[in-house]
Amino acid sequence: MTNYRKIEHGSKLVVATHNAGKAQEIRSLLAPFEIQTYSAGDLNLPEPGETGSSFYENAKIKALAATQKSGLPSLADDSGFCINALNGDPGIYSARWAGPNKDYSMAMRTMYEKLGKSKDRSCYFISVLCLAFHDGVTFEFEGKIDGEFIWPARGQNGHGYDPIFQPKGYSVTFAEMTEKEKNTISHRGLAFQQFIKNCF
Repeated sequence: MTNYRKIEHGSKLVVATHNAGKAQEIRSLLAPFEIQTYSAGDLNLPEPGETGSSFYENAKIKALAATQKSGLPSLADDSGFCINALNGDPGIYSARWAGPNKDYSMAMRTMYEKLGKSKDRSCYFISVLCLAFHDGVTFEFEGKIDGEFIWPARGQNGHGYDPIFQPKGYSVTFAEMTEKEKNTISHRGLAFQQFIKNCF
C-alpha cells in the first residue's frame, strides 16, 4: 500500500504547465482546498523537453523539473487525445500536433482527414498526474474517458481537442459542457479524484 504524502490546506503548489487553459482547469479543481497555486508560466520556469515515451514519464519529467526549480511541491499533468483508428495518435504528441502556434483547429482538421472514411470513430482522453516533492519523491494518478470523434467540431468552451470529443453516453462534446460539468467526468477530473482522495 502506497504511503501518500498529504498536502495541507493553504499550502503552495506549482502547477507545472505553461498552458493557460490547463492551468485554469487545475486551479478550479483545487479551489475547494485553498491551495495557493502558481503555474510554471507564472514563475517563468523553463519548459523541460518532454522526452518520455509515455504519459507517466512525461508527467514525471515536468513535475520534477518544476519542483527542482521552484523548491515547492509541483503537480504536472500529461494528457492526450487518442484515436483508436489512428493507432492511438496523436497520443503523447497531442500538443505537438497543434504546432508551435498551438493551432488546434488545424490539428483537428488533420485528424479528420487522416480518419477519412473509417467507420471507427472511437477515441479517448487520458490524463496522468504526477505530484513531485523537492526530495525527488513522486506519486502518480491516472484518469481515462472513452468517447467518439465528432465532426464538425462543436462548442466554444474548454480548450485543445474538446470540440471534437463526445464522451460515451452523452450527446454533447466537452466544449459544449460547462467547466463544472466537464470536470466531473473528464480524464483530468477522474485523475484528480484519485489525487484528492489520497493526498488531502
